Amino acid sequence: MIPSVLPTYSRAPLAFVKGEGTWLIEADGRRFLDLGAGIAVNALGHANPDLVAALTDQAQALWHVSNLYRIPQQQALADRLVEATFADTVFFTNSGTESCELAVKMARKYWFDLGQPEKTDIIAFTGSFHGRSSAGIAAAGSEKMVKGFGPLLPGFVHLPWGDRAALEAAITDTTGAILIEPIQGEGGIVPMADDDLKALRALCDARDILLILDEVQCGMGRTGKLFAHEWAGITPDIMMVAKGIGGGFPLGAVLATERAASGMTAGTHGSTYGGNPLGCAVGCKVMDIISDPAFLAEVNRKAGLLRQKLEGLVAAHPEVFEAVRGSGLMLGIRCKAANVDVVKAGYDQLVLTVPAADNVVRLLPPLTISDDEIDAAVTRLDAAATALVRETA
Repeated sequence: MIPSVLPTYSRAPLAFVKGEGTWLIEADGRRFLDLGAGIAVNALGHANPDLVAALTDQAQALWHVSNLYRIPQQQALADRLVEATFADTVFFTNSGTESCELAVKMARKYWFDLGQPEKTDIIAFTGSFHGRSSAGIAAAGSEKMVKGFGPLLPGFVHLPWGDRAALEAAITDTTGAILIEPIQGEGGIVPMADDDLKALRALCDARDILLILDEVQCGMGRTGKLFAHEWAGITPDIMMVAKGIGGGFPLGAVLATERAASGMTAGTHGSTYGGNPLGCAVGCKVMDIISDPAFLAEVNRKAGLLRQKLEGLVAAHPEVFEAVRGSGLMLGIRCKAANVDVVKAGYDQLVLTVPAADNVVRLLPPLTISDDEIDAAVTRLDAAATALVRETA
């Protein structure tokens, strides 16, 4: 008999009832150190008092009015994002998946309005993840994502990750955009080198193609800058954002230049909930905190500390771990043991991690994690690895 909740998730046997900063408390009272942060969502930790206050204040005033009317909190957050980024304009969504849908529409509408409706193709890459909507799974193209869900939305070309020659050869008169994550998250924490990102921007400029960046997972301070592409000193034409921007409240956005967004006039897109007062009030507070240079400097310092300790962990357990990769507080450990076994061993040591492709375990802790919690995290991962070796001996 099918359960009342559609069984599309393979859930861990854990039920959390309370969160405090970097900690989650299970129904039985156990305290887990959370290195997943709701898959990079709880960027400022659980029950962050500043976010709780922002949400509570707004909830006591106004929850929802729809986009039939002006929303002051939405305007304030859009202004903050435009001021802090490459963007000239922002559309608010509820999730990264919705941001992907708009990014695809925006790129295609741009070329249509320019009188080049044939430029509908969007180049994407193996290992990518752009959500689970029709556009998102078509963009990713992997069998795991698309099997059984055809016919797929057409117009996506899939290329090997990091193959510059293949990319240049694949561009045709029908290519309208390139869609890429600066760091693949679900794909196994696979960063694009700064030089490659610069070359990608130069290629788009030379061939008159829009560059769409998916910073849903790697954005909002996760790499030690507000957005990951800033490390390469480039800017996109369109960017997808979600996860950390709401600090746990469902919120997403598409940021764009005036040029790229020129086709999106009244009636071309909409959202009932997108940009609601509650989400945008929280988003404004998240931006206040994360965009502070001192906060980002601390993220970089703590990222260096965590990476150093993880390198030691890998060296101490060569039977379990292979290498550390990633950027900032978006790190992955490629495993020799099955990554799902490493995650499960962590449960016994009261530490939470997230599996990814390429046999990687993701570490995406709240950006507010303390030095002591970093020490505790690595100690618990060490104990998990030791137990795993003992079980398989």
